[in-house]
Amino acid sequence: MAKPRATFGIDLHLEPAGPGLRRGLTEALREAVRSGRLAPGTRLPSSRALAADLGIARNTVAEAYADLVAEGRLTARQGSGTRVADHAVPRPPARRPAPRRPSGRLRYDLTPGTPDLASFPRAEWLRASRRALASAPHDALGYGDARGRPELRTALADHLARVRGVRADPEHVVVCSGFAHGLRLLCDILRTSRGARTLAVEPYGLPEHRNLIERTGLRTTPVPSDDADPGDAAAVLLNPAHQFPLGGALRPERRAAVVDWARRTGGLILEDDYDGEFRYDRQPVGALQDLDPDHVVHLGTVSKSLAPGLRLGWMVLPPSLLPEAVEHGAAGTVSVLEQLTFAEFLTSGAHDRHVRAARLRYRHRRDALVEALAERAPDVRVTGIAAGLHAVLRLPPGTERSVVRAAAWQGLAVLGLAHFRHPAAEVPPPDALVVGYGTPPDHAWAATLDALCRALP
Repeated sequence: MAKPRATFGIDLHLEPAGPGLRRGLTEALREAVRSGRLAPGTRLPSSRALAADLGIARNTVAEAYADLVAEGRLTARQGSGTRVADHAVPRPPARRPAPRRPSGRLRYDLTPGTPDLASFPRAEWLRASRRALASAPHDALGYGDARGRPELRTALADHLARVRGVRADPEHVVVCSGFAHGLRLLCDILRTSRGARTLAVEPYGLPEHRNLIERTGLRTTPVPSDDADPGDAAAVLLNPAHQFPLGGALRPERRAAVVDWARRTGGLILEDDYDGEFRYDRQPVGALQDLDPDHVVHLGTVSKSLAPGLRLGWMVLPPSLLPEAVEHGAAGTVSVLEQLTFAEFLTSGAHDRHVRAARLRYRHRRDALVEALAERAPDVRVTGIAAGLHAVLRLPPGTERSVVRAAAWQGLAVLGLAHFRHPAAEVPPPDALVVGYGTPPDHAWAATLDALCRALP
């Protein structure tokens, strides 16, 4: 009986049907070409290979090929084998080109949340990948530990202790595929294991995070900016080192107060270490997790230091949460090869070198932004610039919407502060723009800055 799929040489799925092998094979090939499943230029297996794979005589395949060559559906040339003819499949009518946007639309991007992707250290990452793969044990390619590869958990524990002041045992580090994945896992644990119904958040933050939390079945409630008590919420999500989008650090008295709340109520603090690597005019603010590792989950990613597309993140968990996180299999969506590469990237010092270079480059951009605004838009006050990859531009009252529209006419993508406000926040936001100066590549920074200044009052 003929096998339906070729397994020798070039794979080709065929199901000969009808009376006679030659006729059935010819019709199967004809239909594959006619339907476009075999695209023009596709090379077919040799008659010997296809015959062996289908368990039929070679002459049967050769005759079927010859029939289709005669029809003009295939071509056969010595040295290039048998291929689908270029004209065998009618080409679809050419689509009309989409109307071009005006040349002044969306040429520049100052939306926050992304680093300069053109500066990703491709050569260093490739070298780390090669070293990691060459030295990886065979069992590294198996299913492995649900927390992630031990090489990466150990490297992260050392890195976070040295750079962020985190008290991290590798046994309590769990690898996840970015911050959103870790947050979703924690929300599921809170809802299913702790019966949580509410998660407190800051009045300003990413709408995507609030939406993610609410899709897991939890309700979000904003904590007033001047109040450190999340009330009866099961957990609170904070950016202590560099708040997004306002840009400040959590004051010492509020850090102490929220930790007291967690100890008193058994609540959990989810610490989003948002762009904690980048600081310019102040000493780095240590991780909140150091104050109480039993009540704080420290979450971090490479999305700002390297690139969000790597989908690499981590959680440093209190011991009480570890069994449930392991049960959920947090690291199951993260490639082992990416984990090993990042571990090598950390331990070799390549990550530190890249962050130092990026910190200097982003500081120059920030300084250029401040200087340009002081000269060309003196009524705009810049805040939140001591660290991170974004700045808040305080505008004259009542001008935020008009400035966002003016920016769009300049071809500039930018967001107003109102975009980040929790719908239930008590105090309306001041008029401001949130400018992500990490996003544009270096060669576009001057033009992007010029477009921003033209849009401002």
